Amino acid sequence: MNSAKIIGLGKCLPDKVLTNFDLEKMVDTSDEWITTRTGIKTRYIVEKNTPASFLAKKASLVALRRAQIKPKDIELIIVATITPDCQFPSTACFLQYELKAYKAACFDISGACAGFVYALVCAWNFLKTGFYKNALVVGSEVLSSITDWQDRSTCVLFGDGAGAAVLVPSKKEGIMSAYLGADGSQADLL
Repeated sequence: MNSAKIIGLGKCLPDKVLTNFDLEKMVDTSDEWITTRTGIKTRYIVEKNTPASFLAKKASLVALRRAQIKPKDIELIIVATITPDCQFPSTACFLQYELKAYKAACFDISGACAGFVYALVCAWNFLKTGFYKNALVVGSEVLSSITDWQDRSTCVLFGDGAGAAVLVPSKKEGIMSAYLGADGSQADLL
C-alpha cells in the first residue's frame, strides 16, 4: 500500500512574547492559576494586522529548505486555519503566490485545534492516490486577532504561530494510519 512521509518541517513564532505575568495585569488571573490548569507559561503574539499567510510563508520556507524542494515544484498546498487572511480567496492561495508555487492546487480547511492533523490526513490521502507527487501542509493561526483579552477563561489559552510539513509519497515508511472524529454535541465547549 502506498503511504506518505514527512521530509521537512518548519515553524514560525512571532517575536513578541506574552507571559502569564503580563496577563495578570490584564485580567483577574495568576501565573499559578494558568499554569496548573493549562501548563502554559508563555504565548507568542503577532504585531497588529499580521496575516496568517505571513507566518505560513516563513514556516513553509524552512520546511521546504529542509526537504530540499523548491517552492516552484510544490503541487498541493493545504492551509489549516480559523484565522484566514480573508474569507476568499483561501490563505493557501496567498501562500502559493508568496512562495511562487504557481502550479500548486490550494485550499484551506477549518479544523481549529485539530486543523493541522486534518490537513495532514487530507494531504496523505491525496499522495496515496498518486495524484500529486508532493504536498505542503501548514497550520497557521493569528488567534490574538480574534481573542477577547478581557475573557480570562479563554485569553490565557491562545497565541499565534505557524508550522509546516512537506510530504511525499512513500512505499515503505510514513504515516501508517489515521482516524478523524468529532462530537458536534459538544460544540458549545471550548
